Amino acid sequence: MTQPAPHPARFRLDAALDGLAITFQGMTAHPDEHNCECHWGSAQELAQLKVPDKELDPDLLQRTWRAPDWSDHPSVLRRILPQFARALVDGHIEPFFGADDVGRSFARGHWQQWPDDQAAAVREFLHAWWAHTLTDPAPAVPAHELLALNVEASGTLSPWLAHWETQTGTPADHHLAEAAAQWERDLLGDELPWDAWENEEEKCTELTAWLVGHARARLAAHGVSDELLHRIRLLGLTGSDRWEDPHWPGHRY
Repeated sequence: MTQPAPHPARFRLDAALDGLAITFQGMTAHPDEHNCECHWGSAQELAQLKVPDKELDPDLLQRTWRAPDWSDHPSVLRRILPQFARALVDGHIEPFFGADDVGRSFARGHWQQWPDDQAAAVREFLHAWWAHTLTDPAPAVPAHELLALNVEASGTLSPWLAHWETQTGTPADHHLAEAAAQWERDLLGDELPWDAWENEEEKCTELTAWLVGHARARLAAHGVSDELLHRIRLLGLTGSDRWEDPHWPGHRY
């Protein structure tokens, strides 16, 4: 049986991953970098971060991206980025709390302040991964989790939502329905559905407005339940208008 041709977004993602490998080839952690042997790992493991292009075992990779206390986090992130990105795409990275943890690891690296070619390679990877996810019926990382990752990595919500608006095929609509179902409880309590590095209230307001203004009509056309549509409608109400609506789901906060 002939397999369907990969979506163009997959080719873009593969090219972005190759771009990371080329751009960050030969990178190492700072020669003086250190970390606690009791809480992070051994001196032998630390030495591996100071050798370029050496593949790390999965457990060491996990501990490295998670650690919040590197003295030069940008150098550590550049060292692991090609392997880290491929593991992320394949769903082999396990955040301790949520995908936003991964985004904060990118943010701690201040990648947007790196040299232009390096920042461009990271930016293209994040956008290519997002584009691919929205066209993939079964992505390794669900769209709502990747959105949280990308928002925390980039510090902004708007471009990710704007791209989602342009993707109106069945996979993107299905991901939107799944995301809305995941988000509605937190948003009805005026809380962002993930832990934000900064500007949590502003992100919550923007995501809520987008769901009410764009996603509700789109989800109605997609055929989601009336229950979910009412909950999105309630997001457009405030105060007692929301809590006393006959379709209030009875969430307790």
